[in-house]
Amino acid sequence: MSEPVNLNRVRKAKAKADEKVKAARNRVAFGRPGAEKALSEARRDKTARELDAKKREP
Repeated sequence: MSEPVNLNRVRKAKAKADEKVKAARNRVAFGRPGAEKALSEARRDKTARELDAKKREP
């Protein structure tokens, strides 16, 4: 005879596993650190300034 299964524990374990999967997906989608975002924004601004400086006036 097998051991009885507590369905509440199974349900909660499944919900916890699903939350971990969702969190992993969100980390991939939205998980850039603030410093990395600031660095890419600074690089984009610098590139725009350099491009504006090289433009010729008509």
